[in-house]
Amino acid sequence: MELDQLRQQALAELNAVEDEAGLRSWNSHYLGKSGALTQALKRVGQLPPEERPGYGQQVNALKEALLAAYERKKQQLHEQEIARSLAAQALDVTLPGRPVLRGRLHPATQVMRDILAIFAELGFQVYRSREVEDDLTNFELLNMPPHHPARDLWDTFHTTTPGILLRTHTSPGQIHVMRQYCPRPIRVVLPGMCYRYEQITARSEIQFQQVEGLAIGESISLADLIGTLQTFAQRFFGGQRRLRIRNSYFPFTEPSVEVDVDCILCQAGSAADTRAAEPSGPSSPCTLCKGTGWLEILGAGMVHPVVLRNGGYDPDRFQGFAFGMGPQRMAMLKYAIHDIRLFWGNDLRFLEQF
Repeated sequence: MELDQLRQQALAELNAVEDEAGLRSWNSHYLGKSGALTQALKRVGQLPPEERPGYGQQVNALKEALLAAYERKKQQLHEQEIARSLAAQALDVTLPGRPVLRGRLHPATQVMRDILAIFAELGFQVYRSREVEDDLTNFELLNMPPHHPARDLWDTFHTTTPGILLRTHTSPGQIHVMRQYCPRPIRVVLPGMCYRYEQITARSEIQFQQVEGLAIGESISLADLIGTLQTFAQRFFGGQRRLRIRNSYFPFTEPSVEVDVDCILCQAGSAADTRAAEPSGPSSPCTLCKGTGWLEILGAGMVHPVVLRNGGYDPDRFQGFAFGMGPQRMAMLKYAIHDIRLFWGNDLRFLEQF
């Protein structure tokens, strides 16, 4: 009779609960560690031994019944709270929706796609090569044997595996593509990330993108290279851009050149030769080209016979040209950006301008 009274009293009080605070109080009073049901269970020791099993079973049955009633009441209060919230904060479906802010491509990605699109129109295909290279492909097959002084031009990230490194330039891709397609003609661009152990400054980073270009065939000349780059510069920078070709040195090309384009801000490239010997006034130099009238955009040259032979081509029959540029460097020139670190800073004030 005591347990029946406890059941009736507990269920009656549970039905009278109107909020979650009252529900928590009820649960503590009846089902808590010091609750009425726990106290009733402790009285088993006061009963004669023959009555204890039956009494214990009745207490457990009562506990299960109260727990089930508690869960039902909890769900009921939750549904009532949702109904009250919807009634108090009714949704007007006729109101216009809130616009979702759309992301955009990173400026480096935009420039990379622009570069690849231009070369696609010129008949170049995109070829992807690996970023983790071996010393043989990254240096030796590109005419840089061990201890060659040209290796000092690259500060290399070496791995713990001897002979394995992070590629310092995209030029190793030339070997991969040549050995895959030899002896057919090639016209490809090889975009990707490069890594060099350098001091991070406004002009250099430890990782950066490059786009390598490679064309191989019969009767390819330096004039083909200059014409290709002239067309690219005009399409990328706009207008009738003028190029300036300077002698340079790269181990994997011969002859090697560096290519400049007339300044896109002051447009002084056409007059740079006449101004070269004249001292500039304190306010005359352009902030981008420093008054020279020219901006360096890339390095290029005719593929070295040793590299052609390492790629499987006969240098007596085939010739080719190669060039390499940095998309972030090209973006800096095109948009007058003075610090390459902005590309990696994730500053929305910078990114939202593009």
